[in-house]
Amino acid sequence: MESEASLSLLKFMSDEGLLVSPEQKMKRKNIIHNLKEILMIWITRVAYQRRLPQHQIKHASATLLLYGSYGLDVYDADSNIDAVCVAPCFASLAEDFFIVLYNMLAGRPEVSGIHCVKEAKVPILQFIFDGILIDLSFAKLQYAAVPEDVDISNSSFKQDIDETSWMSLSGVRVMNRILQIVPDVKIFKELLQCARSWAKRRGVYSELFGLFGGIHLAVLAAFICIKNPSGSLVNLISAFFKTYAFWPWPEPVVVEDGPVPLLPPLPPGTRALMLIRLPSTPDEYCHSDITTSTFNKIRSEFRRGYRHTQDPFKPQFNWGNLFEPFPYSKSYLRFIKICVSAYNNVELGSWVHWVKSCFHSLLVKLEEMHALCDPNPTEYIDADIQMPNIVFYWGLVPGRGDNLDLNNATNDFMRNLVIGYPNNPGSLTLTLVQASQLPKILELANDNKNAELRLSNFNNQQQMIPVYSTHEPCYLVGYSATQ
Repeated sequence: MESEASLSLLKFMSDEGLLVSPEQKMKRKNIIHNLKEILMIWITRVAYQRRLPQHQIKHASATLLLYGSYGLDVYDADSNIDAVCVAPCFASLAEDFFIVLYNMLAGRPEVSGIHCVKEAKVPILQFIFDGILIDLSFAKLQYAAVPEDVDISNSSFKQDIDETSWMSLSGVRVMNRILQIVPDVKIFKELLQCARSWAKRRGVYSELFGLFGGIHLAVLAAFICIKNPSGSLVNLISAFFKTYAFWPWPEPVVVEDGPVPLLPPLPPGTRALMLIRLPSTPDEYCHSDITTSTFNKIRSEFRRGYRHTQDPFKPQFNWGNLFEPFPYSKSYLRFIKICVSAYNNVELGSWVHWVKSCFHSLLVKLEEMHALCDPNPTEYIDADIQMPNIVFYWGLVPGRGDNLDLNNATNDFMRNLVIGYPNNPGSLTLTLVQASQLPKILELANDNKNAELRLSNFNNQQQMIPVYSTHEPCYLVGYSATQ
């Protein structure tokens, strides 16, 4: 029964398009191959510009380390690729990475939407390579040449590496450590794939929105696998939701393959709502922007998941209930519409990324004004606005924020946004809208029951045109209707 139930779950994931196709796998493999070739050309050019001896130029090398969903092989068709450019000691972040490599990538026909995110905790180059979003960070090692199979697990690395490089390699270190300590790598990946798909469909996956990031779910899934070393996939799914539905937060989740060490004190300013400790080092927690609003949403979804997985062996059990997309348009009476716009698509890409990176402060500000929100991460486009734009609709929890002053929230948020932003800031507006004022695409995107019938009826009256994100062309945000 366990085997059949586990196979039915994997079949459901495949039928729903939650698993990546062989074509998508090959596409990403080719992208990684091309990026590695570009890095080798780049580092040779940097060595030449540094006027290094000829033999050093000849043997100069850099490499690409992968982590996140792609590194763990739990990605889907919409997933980006997280990677670290690991360079030798003579390369610099400010000049060689953000200028030389930027210009090389910007000049290639398969690259679009490239921009620098220099002020982030981990600075990155973000760009689209052949339709796939890439987040590329930088790390420098005290080597004259970096081999392709460089081992960063050596503890001596921390003594000879700068803080930015150490942070850039954090994702790789955590991934490697998790794969070392889980009892069964294959079943861990299957559990994590299910957890990621559930989180995305239920609206609790987006670290920039104060929700889960991939690293949080990876550690949570690893904890369940270690506590249930011989569990089948279906039993692990049940244990996943049962464990976290009743977890005594803020007690931290600690993943170890041995005795649990003494936990370090929390860093100053840490919001101790949902603590998850990184397994790679003894003194780090997962970076988290979880607020009261998003903590309540996550905990509610864990408990809903528990209710739907209590008895996965009963005859009428349906995995579709667990993975049903969250019906935003039916769950809230009022929404905050956040419209982010700029004069052109290039400026919009950088501006949207910056605004999203600051959403945590907006959530906190709204909570100070007694408004709890459900920040829907899905991006939409308002066709009535002339400027290129991205729109978000955040549900307002009933009974909160009845006298919400959005002008005050907007002004306060904009003051935070312009601090440190390197370019001319775009525009941002916050407005209250009723559920009845939501665009049809939001209703269609968030309720899959009878979706084909509704879409067919809608098509009888209007022509549906697919709309893609202006700064992520491969990302379908919904459908636009024209009379």
